[in-house]
Amino acid sequence: MSLRTVLIVDDSVAEVANLRAIVTEAGWMAISASSGREAVDRAKSEKPHLILLDIVMPEMDGYEACRALQADPATKAIPIVMVSTKSQKADQLWARMQGAKALVGKPYSKTELIDAIKLAAG
Repeated sequence: MSLRTVLIVDDSVAEVANLRAIVTEAGWMAISASSGREAVDRAKSEKPHLILLDIVMPEMDGYEACRALQADPATKAIPIVMVSTKSQKADQLWARMQGAKALVGKPYSKTELIDAIKLAAG
């Protein structure tokens, strides 16, 4: 069985490193992107099994990237878990309306993140 891949999208290098450590410890392979636009391109070329997507990013925010990924037949089936400081009830609802399976608020626990990944990945 091939190793499952997670695309980590965040404009913070430290946050990408933290998420990468959690994901790889859980047995997943991690690739990353630093913007929404790069995330859309990498998702099309790399076909990850799941995407961890920040909301607040320059150029193209996570909501816009999520909509673009959901609108493209090549990436529509990839589950998206948003990971953001924006985690109020309205943010949770809006994330789901854009096509995300879940929104994990920052700061998060390792267990909380892994549980959301497992739930979204099926």
